[in-house]
Amino acid sequence: MSTPGGHHRTLIANGTVVTMDSARRVLTAAAVEVEGDSIVAVHPDSRAAARAFAGEIVDATGLTVIPGFVQTHVHLCQTLFRGLADDLDLIDWLRLRIFPFEAAHTAASMAASARAGIAELVRSGTTTIMDMGSVHHEEEIVAAIGETGIRAFVGKSLIDLNELHPPLKEPTRAAIDNAREQARAWHGSLNGRIRYAVAPRFVLSCTDELLREAHAITREMPGVLFHTHAAENRREMEAVRARCRMDNVEYFDAIGVLDRSSCLAHCVWINERETGLLAEREAGVLHCPSSNLKLGSGVAPVPALLGRGVKLSLGADGAPCNNALDMFREMRLAAVMQKPAHGPGAMPAADVLAMATIGGARVLGMEREIGSVEAGKKADLALLDLDRVENPYAADRAGVYGSIIYTGSPENVVSTMIDGRWVYRNRRHLTLDPRETGARARAELRGLLSRLQ
Repeated sequence: MSTPGGHHRTLIANGTVVTMDSARRVLTAAAVEVEGDSIVAVHPDSRAAARAFAGEIVDATGLTVIPGFVQTHVHLCQTLFRGLADDLDLIDWLRLRIFPFEAAHTAASMAASARAGIAELVRSGTTTIMDMGSVHHEEEIVAAIGETGIRAFVGKSLIDLNELHPPLKEPTRAAIDNAREQARAWHGSLNGRIRYAVAPRFVLSCTDELLREAHAITREMPGVLFHTHAAENRREMEAVRARCRMDNVEYFDAIGVLDRSSCLAHCVWINERETGLLAEREAGVLHCPSSNLKLGSGVAPVPALLGRGVKLSLGADGAPCNNALDMFREMRLAAVMQKPAHGPGAMPAADVLAMATIGGARVLGMEREIGSVEAGKKADLALLDLDRVENPYAADRAGVYGSIIYTGSPENVVSTMIDGRWVYRNRRHLTLDPRETGARARAELRGLLSRLQ
């Protein structure tokens, strides 16, 4: 049912609401009231709220309502490559597989890759992403995001040096000019659902000029972010030191591209001074535990970063280095991989869920808009069925965080709402056809592989 002004009104009633607000309230038999694209109220008493409500009432009895997951580092352009780059070190992974694959993309294969990735993301409760595109066909990723309803920061990959695969690069000025044009066209579009993040790939694929010019765009346009990789792999770090005469994050600071707009994926191999720099400059770290383990890169010093107050978030990275875009997997690994070194009390479940929701929003500069279930924020929500026979403690408020982090999976996701619109409801996609999406992805992958022969 809609209001006189035309906004649809929905009351999600009788659920357990994990707010992730500043008090981390967990409300039982509560209701979330949505009007248009926003949450207008969170009602502790569902019955009272329903009596006074004129609109659609969704019965969430037995379900847990959480903020949609915020994944701050993904590569939609790589979804087609899942399973084709296993058991490789980062540099070989890029040189032998990923860069050649990305260079072989056409507009059609890029569109298919993006849609397949988004289908997986929304089905598993992710409502916002920061995506790093490839050098070409960024418009196809943006079109897929627009059509499917996910919220996203987007940006073409900026590469003006590429010894690993020379065909995948652009002249410096052309790359920067194109990124600036894209930012002007897309940043803030679709009622703010699409925003821009300039995306220089990593130090070894970028000249100093490209890095500085890319960062300058963030100063020209408020809210544009600087999205890159940093300190991921030992071999990479040796090459960075050889070229820059310092470590990766120190180098970013030295050339003036480390500030609150900077979002650095991985940060596995950072020194103590760099940890301090990340905190002082208010930069964000995008932690990708599955990718770091699968590529053999290492374990990021997350407790040390959190201890210094560094903004931390989570991302699945790309499908060929993970091999899933599943935030439940990232959360569980983020929690358990630190415990052998730092003790079982390290990374409590509630803190990890915060990284996956409000922490991601904070890294993106969107903490006033998304990341928690609160009045005035965007209606980006996931409804989970945690009350399964093998998990009886999930019904208790004290057990809800552990049930999500340690037991949860995409199988628990019943519905996903973004911007007040159901994109996945009662385990059915509403903005794409999964069979068609899968068939198109398989056909485009066959074409892409044939272009590499």
